Amino acid sequence: MFRIAIRRYVAITLLFFIPLSSYAQTSPKVFRYAFPIAETGFDPAQISDAYSRRVVTAVLESLLQFDHLARPAKIVPNLASELPQVSADFKTITFKIKKGIYFADDPAFKGIRREVTAEDVIYSFKRHYDPKLKSYAINTLQSSKVLGLNALRTQAIKNKTPFPYDTEVEGARALGRYTVQFKLEDPAPRFHEIFTDPSLYGVVAREVIEFYGDKIMEHPVGTGPFKLGEWRRSSKIVLLKSPEYREVLYEAEPQAEDQEAQAFYQKLKGKRLPFVDRIEISIIEEQQPRWLAFLNEEHDFLEQLPNDFAPIAIPNNQLAPHLKKRGIGFSRQAASDIRITYFNMEDPVVGGYTPEKVALRRAISLAINIEEEIRLAHRNQAIAAQSLLPPMTTGYDPTFKSEMGDFNPARAKALLELYGYKDRDKDGWRELPDGKPLQLVCASQPDQATRQLDELFKKNMAAVGIKVDFKPAKWPQNLKSARAGKLQMWRLGFFATEADPYSFLQLAYGPAKGETNLARFELPAYDALYNQQKTLPNGPERLALMAQARNITLAYLPYKAHVHRILNDLTHPWVIGYKRHPFARDFFKYLDIDESKRRSK
Repeated sequence: MFRIAIRRYVAITLLFFIPLSSYAQTSPKVFRYAFPIAETGFDPAQISDAYSRRVVTAVLESLLQFDHLARPAKIVPNLASELPQVSADFKTITFKIKKGIYFADDPAFKGIRREVTAEDVIYSFKRHYDPKLKSYAINTLQSSKVLGLNALRTQAIKNKTPFPYDTEVEGARALGRYTVQFKLEDPAPRFHEIFTDPSLYGVVAREVIEFYGDKIMEHPVGTGPFKLGEWRRSSKIVLLKSPEYREVLYEAEPQAEDQEAQAFYQKLKGKRLPFVDRIEISIIEEQQPRWLAFLNEEHDFLEQLPNDFAPIAIPNNQLAPHLKKRGIGFSRQAASDIRITYFNMEDPVVGGYTPEKVALRRAISLAINIEEEIRLAHRNQAIAAQSLLPPMTTGYDPTFKSEMGDFNPARAKALLELYGYKDRDKDGWRELPDGKPLQLVCASQPDQATRQLDELFKKNMAAVGIKVDFKPAKWPQNLKSARAGKLQMWRLGFFATEADPYSFLQLAYGPAKGETNLARFELPAYDALYNQQKTLPNGPERLALMAQARNITLAYLPYKAHVHRILNDLTHPWVIGYKRHPFARDFFKYLDIDESKRRSK
């Protein structure tokens, strides 16, 4: 009986230990974190918001990508077998595509394993020209003057006919099964760099687009390391490791002096990507629950520590001892982005190009206390912006100073008085020069961080006698209204996806009105500078033209530049391989999870 009991005890003990060992080997690796803003969908030809684009980068791939660890940023092939051949006149760009790359399995393919070809690249590229899709990238592409494609788009708009995808044009052709060639009317030395962004230029299959039709935003299908497994709009997104993803090994070129990057590289080099099996993304718009979810280990990663908690988590910009004791990782980096308020130049109150309208926008800008905004709303996790160009992009000068960063309410009042914005009825609020009420209406979002910024702005405007109301809506709705020209003012952010700042220069480019150019600013002199600089290689001549364009935006002020953010990211000790890239957003495939460390907590 005793021996039987012993045997039973041993057996039970073995049953207890075996699953733990097995678990370590077979349990799926899951990475969990939260977006602070809701997504809109996952079709690269129809999205523009950062978080939808983040998901797309995990599912779709483009011809090029950034080296994950190289600094400064380095472009390397992805779907392309090598970097493109660029002609001496910068007008012809030729890509060779790797053979044997396949789309993830999907009902649209009817059981056929579908290889990526040059025709897929051309089709995906042409979709941005389809007027029906209202692509965020169209103005960049139109200004690049790809031979024949602008004419196709114009024809479709004029005739109100479907975009003719099957019409071959000289500017975008498949030269055989694995060769793609683009031809441009004007030189474009950096044209190929747009293909580092899979969120806009990820390759899709025509069968998939036509199979899902109007529901394609819900069904991204690509060649990337992950597939969309679940989507509950504005609530939860689940990405699953794609079983069809090809063999891609972790390779990078970290700087010798970057010890963190070197450690990641030594630990992960030569291993097959991706490392995790599942990514679970929650949508948590309020700062406190997002912070608590991380502290309670419900999330593995906190991207962009909420500013309200910076004094607690990173006092003096150093990780707090209680977090360091838990083994939490901390990375801090100036963002290549800008937070701005745009003025709708077609609005009867804040828009227009006459001296009194420019004076109003200048007065509003001078009345905004940026240092107070940095201190109170951003908790010192930002730097004052002096122009529309963000750090780490071509043309950004950290020594440049302008009126954009000034706080001078006395001068603001003087400008308002000089140009007729007076308090005629002595009620404490100024009127327009024609005697009508001066009323600002600023779009907003219903979250705590935005409300705090709104309160500061309202206080600043009240100090100079300007009344302001706020119209809150969800971010996707505000974006839709902004692109339609229905908002008077709105504060939002733009981030760089490559070193060339073309998208920031487009903020004031007339043909980009209603897309990148939310201010709807139109000035031929600016457009001429934009078109001229984009044809030049990087160098003094281009920089001089960019400076002239910058000065025009400072003179007319269609935008108030607020700050460039400093981003603080936190990871639990079981997260391996996270390193923020200044431009790329496709970091999911480089992350690993040490489940043994997670279970030991």
